[in-house]
Amino acid sequence: MTRDPSKSFSASHVFIPFIFTLFLWLIIICSHLTGHLFKPIVTSNNLLYNQVLQFPNAITSYNCNEDCTDKDSDKALFEKVASITVAASDYCRKKGMVNCDNKVAFMFMTKGMMPLMPLWERFFKGYNKKFSIYVHVSSGLHEEPQESSVFHGRIIPSKPVEWGKPSMVDAERRLLAHALLDPLNQRFVLLSESCIPLFNFSTIYDYIMQSHLSFVGSFDDPRKPGRGRYNHKMFPTISLSDWRKGSQWFEVHRQLANAIVTDCRYYTLFVEYCRPPCYMDEHYIPTLITKLQPSKNSNRSLTWANWSRGGSHPAVFRQRDVSAQFIEGIRTEEHCKYNGGNSSVCFLFARKFDASSLEPLMQLSPVLLGY
Repeated sequence: MTRDPSKSFSASHVFIPFIFTLFLWLIIICSHLTGHLFKPIVTSNNLLYNQVLQFPNAITSYNCNEDCTDKDSDKALFEKVASITVAASDYCRKKGMVNCDNKVAFMFMTKGMMPLMPLWERFFKGYNKKFSIYVHVSSGLHEEPQESSVFHGRIIPSKPVEWGKPSMVDAERRLLAHALLDPLNQRFVLLSESCIPLFNFSTIYDYIMQSHLSFVGSFDDPRKPGRGRYNHKMFPTISLSDWRKGSQWFEVHRQLANAIVTDCRYYTLFVEYCRPPCYMDEHYIPTLITKLQPSKNSNRSLTWANWSRGGSHPAVFRQRDVSAQFIEGIRTEEHCKYNGGNSSVCFLFARKFDASSLEPLMQLSPVLLGY
């Protein structure tokens, strides 16, 4: 049968405009989505990367369809953090502060009060403008430190924490959120009540502030306690090649701290699919930094611990274990990379020291530790 050219021509006149209209609508929809994906990241430090294009998977605001937390107080806190836009320099100017130092936020996640508090008091003495302190007490059993203490009034609203459960990460995010409310806090260190500082304040402050990188232990563990904990239901948002393991005790710069607090996309996947024998505190932040900005991480922790005895927890050190030789050995045990060069200072903190270790540590600190 011979094709009628007039009918073919007429049909094409109807079909082509339809395709063209559909194409225009696709362009409009894509433009709308792109506008949402490439908004500037909410951060209070405009000296660091401030575009999502430079931090491609960052969360721009705490506004998720998923329920990122079942705690209303946490949600309100995280939303408040996401709304902060003032830079440290602007904050200083508004407050009329002439000499405005950037600060290190020392965040302590504790079961109760801190048995080594006198040692930390000595460490912080004389540097009030260069640090902030935040304490999360999981047990609810604590006494407010004396008014003369640098720890007085530094306990944040806390919730119970269970070992190996998402509540540990919730406490970390809660500490970070409270610390982020101060625009002068530019670096953030997570510690426990059993941690001690291995050097004096000025050495630790300079080491952290002058570093180009964050310090988050993050590595690919091919064994069952590593890759074996990966749940394939996390794919494609988190693939096996993204999966990392590392120490819970981290140090991060402000932009990464903001990303941890405002993250919803990865957090909800971990809550749903990382369950024992997967432990969220060992995998969430190491994996998150691999997804967001691996080039800005040193892939090591600043906190030393002894895992040589095996088991789920590192060795605990008591009064009889503490000596000048032992502490000096920790301080010079390894060599590592720091700002592209070699360094003999790799660990700034150590754990786990119990209450009985306080007396010998107080005796050693003036001469050996410099505080």
